Amino acid sequence: MTPIAETDLILNADGSVYHLNLMPGDVADTVITVGDPDRVAEVSKYFDYIELKKGKREFITHTGTISGKRITVLSTGIGTDNIDIVFNELDALVNIDLKTRTVNPHLRSLNIIRIGTSGAVQKDIEIDTLLLSSAAIGLDPLMHYYLQNSGKNEQALLDAFKQALPDTNLSPYIASAGQALLAALSDNERQGITITAPGFYSPQGRQVRAVAAVPNLMKAVQQFNFNGQRITNLEMETAGIYGLAAALGHQAVSCNIILANRATQVFSKQPGTIMDYYIRHILEKLYVLR
Repeated sequence: MTPIAETDLILNADGSVYHLNLMPGDVADTVITVGDPDRVAEVSKYFDYIELKKGKREFITHTGTISGKRITVLSTGIGTDNIDIVFNELDALVNIDLKTRTVNPHLRSLNIIRIGTSGAVQKDIEIDTLLLSSAAIGLDPLMHYYLQNSGKNEQALLDAFKQALPDTNLSPYIASAGQALLAALSDNERQGITITAPGFYSPQGRQVRAVAAVPNLMKAVQQFNFNGQRITNLEMETAGIYGLAAALGHQAVSCNIILANRATQVFSKQPGTIMDYYIRHILEKLYVLR
């Protein structure tokens, strides 16, 4: 097997992966990703024991245990460009022999759970609630750089969404949650289809000072309906997470804490309290994972 080039998989002087600054033994089978580096400690404060704390740039990692279950929580920063870095380096840590630079004969599949904030786009989705993304449509370009194997249902949904968009040069893609992980975590939880945007302002239909090139984007998103399926929320990482997880053989689910409703223009009055509540709620659900 041809070794992976030093310029394709860059390692630090101590042998750790370049951006995450982690060694293979640092990563648990269950990984929680958060966007905000400060949120890592808001998750790990519930660990019974923290065995590792490492950080480099916006990528902060804590690994520890809760009731004997080992969990890694790490920050990705904002956007799918960072997801590209995090997921490729996470996979390298568990599926590549970093000394020989060759792929391991037996591949390891991680359970990856995103805990992040999101904005609902439908009036009936209340703020301060939790929504799991069954699938995500990416308005960013990340997965156009990777081979995908979309199913017929995914492709039909994506084609319908493309037809519903206003005249634009956008080229969306679609990716779904890991079905086994979604089934394990989705008991009594609302599910929906998420839009992953490549920015926070105009890419999510916001108007501040710069003039939007796609002024009807939000209307198209809110009104989209395909066989009873509709868009529920907006954020900035999920489609990239789902696409790369599928490409690399991992299970991923995005847990969206709804802090804003774009249809009613209401924002949470207690975002910190709500985030803490759902962190604890999701951690309790993780006990079912093997």
